[in-house]
Amino acid sequence: MAPVEKQFGVDLEDEVVRGSIVTYAGSILPPAPRPAPPPQPATRKKEDAALSADAAKMELTPFQKVSREVATVTGGMGTALALGKFTGPLFMSNVFTAGLAGLIGYRVVWGVTPALHSPLMSVTNAISGMVGIGGLFVMGGGYFPETIPQALGALSVLLAFVNVSGGFVITKRMLDMFKRPTDPPEYPWLYAIPGVLFGGGYLAAVSTGMAGLVQAGYLVSSILCISSISGLASQATARAGNSLGILGVASGILASLVAVGFSPEVLAQFVGLAGIGGLVGAVIGRRITPTELPQMVAALHSVVGLAAVLTSIGSVLADIDHVSTLHLVTAYSGVVIGGITFTGSIVAFLKLSGKMASKPLAFKGRHIVNSSLLGTNMALMGGFISMAPGAPLVAAAALSASTILSFIKGFTTTAAIGGADMPVVITVLNAYSGFALVAEGFMLDNPLLTTVGSLIGISGSILSYIMCVAMNRSLTNVLFGGISSPTQAQSDHQIEGKITKTSIEETAETLANAESVIIVVGYGMAVAKAQYAISEITRMLRAKGVKVRFAIHPVAGRMPGQCNVLLAEAAVPYDIVLEMDEINDDFSDTDVTLVIGANDTVNPIALEPNSSIAGMPVLHAWKSKEVIVMKRGMSSGYADVPNPMFYMPGTKMLFGDAKTSCDAIQHALEAHT
Repeated sequence: MAPVEKQFGVDLEDEVVRGSIVTYAGSILPPAPRPAPPPQPATRKKEDAALSADAAKMELTPFQKVSREVATVTGGMGTALALGKFTGPLFMSNVFTAGLAGLIGYRVVWGVTPALHSPLMSVTNAISGMVGIGGLFVMGGGYFPETIPQALGALSVLLAFVNVSGGFVITKRMLDMFKRPTDPPEYPWLYAIPGVLFGGGYLAAVSTGMAGLVQAGYLVSSILCISSISGLASQATARAGNSLGILGVASGILASLVAVGFSPEVLAQFVGLAGIGGLVGAVIGRRITPTELPQMVAALHSVVGLAAVLTSIGSVLADIDHVSTLHLVTAYSGVVIGGITFTGSIVAFLKLSGKMASKPLAFKGRHIVNSSLLGTNMALMGGFISMAPGAPLVAAAALSASTILSFIKGFTTTAAIGGADMPVVITVLNAYSGFALVAEGFMLDNPLLTTVGSLIGISGSILSYIMCVAMNRSLTNVLFGGISSPTQAQSDHQIEGKITKTSIEETAETLANAESVIIVVGYGMAVAKAQYAISEITRMLRAKGVKVRFAIHPVAGRMPGQCNVLLAEAAVPYDIVLEMDEINDDFSDTDVTLVIGANDTVNPIALEPNSSIAGMPVLHAWKSKEVIVMKRGMSSGYADVPNPMFYMPGTKMLFGDAKTSCDAIQHALEAHT
């Protein structure tokens, strides 16, 4: 230990010696400086450079980008011109409403922070419960329905209120998880004041005349629903947005009740249906856990789809001899869209809840079957429209057959999609539920339904786009096929190196000695329910002065934003949970990256143009000074592509269940202190 041979001494310049003693020559020494981290392996630098060069080749040129934009604008203007030429003023008025609402919705939804995409789906689910407004215009009788159309309308209202109540309760629970102890107090009960004042003033104004009041109610409802989604732009305003959504739906229902003008008996029937549906929805919303959110969202989508089917059929049967062609076309469209949404959502619910095998239900000729079902739907539409005025029974039979075919198509299409693609399926079904409302709005010439339907349809479409881009796959590829073989030559990337295993104790030691840590979480965390142990690990590391942050990939979890909600449930501060684009450049300056339950989303082979996942945005975890990956085994991810990061010199593998491993790391850190 001495600088001079054969003499005993203490060399304070020696890193090992200096880090091992706390006193010297009767004095207490200050803490030893941390040694500089080892240089990044040369092989990794070469791989990073090669991968970056490959990624640059795949970018669009400026001309290609502008050409696509010009083609989109040209197509939109041409479509508007064609619609104006071959349709009438009433239809174009609805198109005008849908177009403006869609444009506003497009801007608003893109402003929603990705961490709140799960609450976005939940609140749009609740708003889509306004599908029951169509049922209001169909229901009737006395205290009970007296005809089949009236019964269909009543059932639609009942189902719609399950959706409204359950959706808003679930949204509130999710948003409350993001609330921090240091946040200023909130007073959500104050939002009851504008609700009571508007409701009282509205009813008082109705008693003196109806001119313009229904449209005023629709306007208020539409603006409040748009503001509800706009509130999700940040966690600080999200809970206020949920309150605005409740006000918006309530205002729309009030205006619709006034527009219908129910007798006291039918009004009592409505109150009973709304009360039962609302109670059922509230109970469901209170009982589910955050881990069960994806399947519950899918279940609520099915409710909207069925309600749209019932309303569309009821509106036609109520007076089939005097229904306009526009009404027939839009009602038929509502049945088809609603039917596919209904059974498709049920299949998604069963797969997500584990009650149905998650693997794709592939059978020979399924594309031919689905195409035939859609073609038959279109053929029946012609018969339905042409036969409705003179042969209502034939038209009713055609509508019934189309309903059954839509149910079958929803099942066959969704069952053929694997469980790993269910996040995209949920967002697509969310869009379908919105488009079902649009069809209902056209059918009833109701601007409120057209507006909120466009808003929800755009929301689901944008989320679907985000998810598909995050997987570098087209929507048609997700819905009608799996990951196809690349058309180009197979990747020539050769995986070199060997697996380096690590232990719980070594992992805990590495984390405790790091200055900065990024935790990448994926679907494995959600399945193992490891969020609470991860939260404790984060708390202990931050208490030691370690800078800890989380990296979330857009397709992590089983629905957009699910991992954010799970971390919020475990009290992880949302300001240290970052999206891929926010944190990807920071990996190279990070000491340790801990990957928990993620595979394809951290695969550097995605940067190679010839790989089957080429172009898929990934988290650059391999650029960290050290990477620790938690996995059950060495199986590939859903894309079935090997991950070279696992073999890199700076990567260590910690095998085992995510929750068990995280619990063990937590205990090791406690012992370390």
